[in-house]
Amino acid sequence: MKLKARGTQNTMIPTASMADIAFLLIIFFMVTINFEVDKTTVGLPTTQLRFEIPKKAAYISIIQSGQIRVSSGEEISVPVPGPENVLSFAVDVVANNPGKPFVLKADKNVPYRYVDSVIDALKQARAEVIYLLSEQDKLEEGADG
Repeated sequence: MKLKARGTQNTMIPTASMADIAFLLIIFFMVTINFEVDKTTVGLPTTQLRFEIPKKAAYISIIQSGQIRVSSGEEISVPVPGPENVLSFAVDVVANNPGKPFVLKADKNVPYRYVDSVIDALKQARAEVIYLLSEQDKLEEGADG
């Protein structure tokens, strides 16, 4: 008895779901990515107590030379000429989002007059919460604290 050969099946990989998987991966990465809005590098002063800073805070950075950079927390920080521009920036942020916290990130070698003028500008803009960014002292193991 002669066996009849069946027709060969075309082998193929189903690619219809690959577009769905790629789309889901893109959405996943878009939702989970965190952009750093203030990339200004400063040497922070040390403290013994430090609080967590909210993720969507507005940032104001002062580098050692006295240059000031601002960011509303949504975009990359940009330089401003002086403290009077910090006031107009802070007024805009408070007007658009009342209660939004501000993070002041100043180099430890910056003259205090720059920090004081920025804090005064934030007070005049009626900023409710101001964080001063610092590094926390490392406590020795076994030390009571």
